[in-house]
Amino acid sequence: MILCCGEALIDMVPRKTAEGEDAFLPLPGGAVYNTALSLGRLGARVGFFSGLSTDVFGRKLRAFHEESDVDTSRAAMSDRPTTLAIVELKDGHATYSFMDENSAGRMLSVSDIPDITGVSTLYFGGISLCAEPAASVYAEMCTRYAADHVVMIDPNIRPGFITDEPAYRARIERMLAVSDIVKVSDEDLDWLYPGAGPQRILELGPKLVLMTKGADGAEAHRAGGGMVSVPGVPATVVDTVGAGDTFNAGVLASLQQAGALTKTAIADLPDETLADALALGAKVASVTVSRAGANPPWASELK
Repeated sequence: MILCCGEALIDMVPRKTAEGEDAFLPLPGGAVYNTALSLGRLGARVGFFSGLSTDVFGRKLRAFHEESDVDTSRAAMSDRPTTLAIVELKDGHATYSFMDENSAGRMLSVSDIPDITGVSTLYFGGISLCAEPAASVYAEMCTRYAADHVVMIDPNIRPGFITDEPAYRARIERMLAVSDIVKVSDEDLDWLYPGAGPQRILELGPKLVLMTKGADGAEAHRAGGGMVSVPGVPATVVDTVGAGDTFNAGVLASLQQAGALTKTAIADLPDETLADALALGAKVASVTVSRAGANPPWASELK
């Protein structure tokens, strides 16, 4: 099983009422939540760990996951509020403002870390790696289990959400150093290491660095040298909410189906297996951007 560990929230997406007034539509979201949702729809064995609220939004988040075949039994339930993300769209691209103080997702403790029997792969990312105390809980979980579990990280950096940049950078580097797969966008890499290439991250210890380049496709850079790339998949973009998250799901689902989610397999993936994983990631992302909000495709839609 792939266990996705990180934020679940409600995206408040701008809409127009029938009368033409501005309004917001509440949609399930969060980078790690979206990846788990997409993995479930692609038929992967997937679970989700985060702090979830028992409020109306938290119940919606859990139900939406379960409808998409995501195991939510490891979630830490509480009566704290659900995180809200106010989404602004400009030319199809999303920016976010977060309401996260004292939320169920943020106020995790180390005692909430679940049993991971039956889990082969841990996935971390998003704003859950920014805000304390949850950020330190995920870092502890990552370093505790990395020796015998495949770890994938997508920092999905939101500079406006980082309140203590030195602490954030130190925490991210600790996690990157024990990871197997790191996915970054061009913007993520430039924020972490201005002017550097993916080799800078590989020097920390990962076996693979995946880079997404929007319509230009994606690349996988190996620790031992060499690169595999795939072209982008043409799409009519409605918005980009959840695009990178579903790309990650496509990669992980493909590797799981190939039996490649082990420490030894990740270190020596055939080019064809890696290209197939990137291609599925690009394909599912292209479907997601053609829809409003983070609404990844089911496996049956890709046939």
